[in-house]
Amino acid sequence: MADVTKITNGSLIGAEMVNGTNVYNMAGEKLGEVDDLMLDKKSGRVIYAVMSFGGFLGMGEKQHPLPWSALTYDEGKQGFVVNLDRQKLEQAPTLDDYENFEWTPDFGRTVDRYYGAPTYW
Repeated sequence: MADVTKITNGSLIGAEMVNGTNVYNMAGEKLGEVDDLMLDKKSGRVIYAVMSFGGFLGMGEKQHPLPWSALTYDEGKQGFVVNLDRQKLEQAPTLDDYENFEWTPDFGRTVDRYYGAPTYW
């Protein structure tokens, strides 16, 4: 069976290839990397990228869901670019701030409002 992560091209990419991809701000500063993708079960569309940010050598990193629509792939950087600075990201909703975290529509709306993204929920 073919390994689809090796044969995709154009605008298609295997999810396995997205995980670990760097995320940069508009100034070219690396903010973090994509750890996971959140997909809508019904449509199959990617709605959020979960990005690790902060910490040192993997310690103290936070998990930030970013609306997929906020990321733009940059071929030259071979990574995603977002129109965010570190200060805004440091104040953003995270998955780590909640004990026994459960993704709810209210949390999704909070994320969407924070980034000024169209509300999925």
